[in-house]
Amino acid sequence: MSDFANLDHLRPPTGGCGNAQDRIGVYATVGKRLLDIVLALALLPMLAPVIASLWLLSRRDGGPGFFGHTRIGKDGTPFTCWKIRTMIHGAEDILTDHLKTDATAALEWARDRKLSHDPRITGFGQFLRRSSLDELPQVWNVLRGDMSFVGPRPIVRCELSKYGPAAKVYLSQRPGITGLWQVSGRNDVSYEDRVSFDIDYQQRQTFGFDIKLILLTGLSVVGRTGR
Repeated sequence: MSDFANLDHLRPPTGGCGNAQDRIGVYATVGKRLLDIVLALALLPMLAPVIASLWLLSRRDGGPGFFGHTRIGKDGTPFTCWKIRTMIHGAEDILTDHLKTDATAALEWARDRKLSHDPRITGFGQFLRRSSLDELPQVWNVLRGDMSFVGPRPIVRCELSKYGPAAKVYLSQRPGITGLWQVSGRNDVSYEDRVSFDIDYQQRQTFGFDIKLILLTGLSVVGRTGR
């Protein structure tokens, strides 16, 4: 939580609460989508060759270069979240067998939907995840309107139960390629902390705050803190 605490200097000014809330409302409903479209179109010419290269490298084992997984978006609408494939063939069967034979891994998966040592991930996939390069294809999700550059961590439907009453906070926003969860420890924080990040971000989303989170994400990518 120390990284999250260090983000207090990014909190928008509290003076003039009504005006601040009005600005957040206008940005969240209009400005945020405009920023997503402009930024995605500006980055696409630079990202497309990188994505194509990673796609080719991922296909070296004969499998598909892209991996699409169903996630829950704004208002509960399911969408296909795209990534560069980082797992081996038959990944789901391998996961099932691994969880049956490793009780510690089964508990970790039930708690976080992540594994510290995931037997499904390839060597190249480890690099992609640590550098967050596997998430570059999600710029397509941003252009489609499925996701935003900044927002809650995209989740699968069964994870909504972990949000409890806060599920409506998640469902009121587009999931993000990055967000408070990304720059605050990512997979090294508890699920409760992730939920609190989503709640906090809903009250703090402004143009300036989103830009700062995007810049901090760039530093995280350089530091290869993903998993």
